[in-house]
Amino acid sequence: MKIVFMGTPDFAAGALRALIRAGHEITAVVTQPDKAKGRSGQLQPTPVKECALEFGIPVMQPKRIKTPEAVAELKQYEADIYVVAAFGQILSQEILDLPKFGCVNIHASLLPKYRGASPIQHVIIEGEEKTGVTIMQMDAGLDTGDMLYKKEIAIDAEDNFETLHDKLMVIGGEAIVEALPLLEAGKLTPEKQTGETCYASLIKKEMGEIHFTDSAVKIDRQIRGMTPWPSAFTSYKGKNLKIWKAIPVEGTGTPGEILKVEKDSILAACGEGCLKITELQLEGKKRMSAHDFLLGVKMAAGETFGC
Repeated sequence: MKIVFMGTPDFAAGALRALIRAGHEITAVVTQPDKAKGRSGQLQPTPVKECALEFGIPVMQPKRIKTPEAVAELKQYEADIYVVAAFGQILSQEILDLPKFGCVNIHASLLPKYRGASPIQHVIIEGEEKTGVTIMQMDAGLDTGDMLYKKEIAIDAEDNFETLHDKLMVIGGEAIVEALPLLEAGKLTPEKQTGETCYASLIKKEMGEIHFTDSAVKIDRQIRGMTPWPSAFTSYKGKNLKIWKAIPVEGTGTPGEILKVEKDSILAACGEGCLKITELQLEGKKRMSAHDFLLGVKMAAGETFGC
């Protein structure tokens, strides 16, 4: 099929590469404008743009895809379908109606649950046991279109946002490659989104703050859902402390109290159970194992995390 591909981050770039490997003709790529990065302010292309340039594919980077100028440019590229993955802009009905097979979205959850911008983080934070990707026929709503095709995977107990993202990036590429020939042949039956749903709101930095009155299991999910960004954090002696890895274990104590300091871990009490912290980062320091951290920081039982 001839495809115009719309996407921006690594998740989308994985799907774009899969489509190229499968032999589809990508007539153009639409992605967000380059952004300044670091202290130098040097413009950084999006991962999707980098992929497109690698394969010599024309690139559009409109600030607003719905403007008449952008739509006119879009019409110059022949396409049977528009494939969208984490593009970052809402498409107008005019754009949705342009290609023969409309627009399909690669969504990183098993719809209808977890519509919205941050489904990967939210499935971990909410303790789901499985997730996947949904190929969805796009409509004017936000992730409300008919479901066309799904691929499912289990969420491992050690998965964090980074590891689950990378798994879903691969699954997303597989799903769109498998779905397109079925769609073209008329072998996919659109399914309305009914039943339980929730909105996976955009993750914000303040959502990473740890409240030790929560259960150890809940805090563990929070840590994994917030790794590597924006990270889960507390404070220690007035300094910000990021917790990167921890294991929920049994135990009791005053929430936030450091119960035991061992060679390779720090045991902290929670509202229910305890958290065995194995990787952390104090403000101004590097991320390190609890073993290396404790070589430089003299932490003791009876001290507390948080306010």
